[in-house]
Order: sequence, then C-alpha cells, then structure tokens
Amino acid sequence: MSFKLAISTLRWKNPDLEPALAELKAAGWEGWEGRLPIDWMGTPARLRRICDNVGLPMVVYTAGGSPDQRDYENVERNKRRMEFAAEMGCDCFMFMNGGKPEGRAVTQDDLRYAAEGAEMWAEYAESMGLELSYHIHTKLVDSIEDWKRYMAMLNKAKLCIDVSHAELWGYDAVESLRDFRSQLNYVHLQDYSSTARRDDGYYLPVWCDVGVAANVDFPGVRKVLEEIGYSRWVTAVPGEPIVEPIEEARRSKATVEYLRGIGF
Repeated sequence: MSFKLAISTLRWKNPDLEPALAELKAAGWEGWEGRLPIDWMGTPARLRRICDNVGLPMVVYTAGGSPDQRDYENVERNKRRMEFAAEMGCDCFMFMNGGKPEGRAVTQDDLRYAAEGAEMWAEYAESMGLELSYHIHTKLVDSIEDWKRYMAMLNKAKLCIDVSHAELWGYDAVESLRDFRSQLNYVHLQDYSSTARRDDGYYLPVWCDVGVAANVDFPGVRKVLEEIGYSRWVTAVPGEPIVEPIEEARRSKATVEYLRGIGF
C-alpha cells in the first residue's frame, strides 16, 4: 500500500509560490500543507490556479492561533482561514494548542477550556464540510496523561499525530497511532537528531529531515498505518538547516526517496 505524501511548508516566508511548488512537484510530493497568511496567497481562485498549473494541491491549511483563546479577533481570523481551507477543498484544518499558563501548572480546567474551544471551531468547520485536526505538540498539552485527557474531551475535533512529539513524551510513535486510531485524521512525520530539555520542561530538539536520524521507527509507522487502515494524508516536516523555499524543495527529494524506499 502506498500513501498520499505531502510536505509541510512550515518555514516558508513570502515565497514566490508557483516556482517553489513546482520544485516540490518535481521532488515527488503529491500535495502540500500551507501555513502562509491569506494576504500572501491571495484568493482561493488565485491559489487554485497556481496549484492547478503545477499539479500540486494544497491539502491541509493551518490555524493562525489556537482555539484555547476565545477572544473575538482570534476566532474571527481563524474562521476566515477555515473558510479559505474549505474553498481550497482541503482534507482538514490543523491547529495546535497555545502555551502553558505562567507561574502555575496546567489544570484539568485548562484542558477542558481548550477542548471546548476546539469543539466550537470544529462545529464551524463542519458547517463547510471541513474537519479539524489537533496537532500534538509540547505546548499546553505536554504529557501522555494530559494528551489522553484532552482527547477524551473531544468529539468533532480529530487528531494529527506528529510522531516526533509522541516520541519526545516517551510514547512509542507506533503505539500512539494504534491507540488513537479512532480519532486520527492526519499524520505528521518529523524527526530530530538530538534533544535537550530546559528546567521549565520545554523541549529543545534539533530537527532534521525525515530519514536522517533514527529516533522514530518510520518503517514501523508505515506498517501500523497499514494495519489500522489509514488512507488519508501523510505529511513530512523538513528539518535544519533552514534554507530558501526552492532550495528546501529540491533537498526534500531525498525525503521522498527515503519514504518511498521504506514502503510509503
């Protein structure tokens, strides 16, 4: 079984989109995850034209802020981003939690409030035929226990497992995919060559391209995705060094070759 492979444009800043996307297509990717501001990409019609010219759809778009925060401006800005994603025909709209509260530990009430915000976003997205996907990250939710608690509070909002963040928490990536299969609607592949942790618990990984290090069992990840019948997008996240978009796109060919070589 082969998977639909996309790449995150996480680090792109004000790129000349069409030639950059053309290089991603040439590298072998089938789709891309967008994080750029709407005012750079333009209207959905403009972006669809660029994607059609290249033959590379934007398959996921991301939030610009977190549903943990319910102030009017944050909510409205992200509604516009969800509307944009829906018009682009994206598979899902991905969000992350915000940071931890200052000066105290995260509480059950913090998790509940964040989950309620995510459910509000998911309900709005659903009205346009769009799904929400919570990207696990070492932010407000920052442990296996809190991840499980948070996910138990979600109904309409689903899950993006980033296998590297599962590993940072000490949760075997393969087992995490199996355990959360019923809520999974998106997968991120990312790896790090080394990591440290500050006194406040903040992780300091040195990110690398997928296939460069061996902190994640990527063959095992592929195998379990087959086992659970996962058939949606799998997206790789580039590591360091951070370079210009076209150079990064050309470098990413090695990631495609690595992933296809192990059965993705």
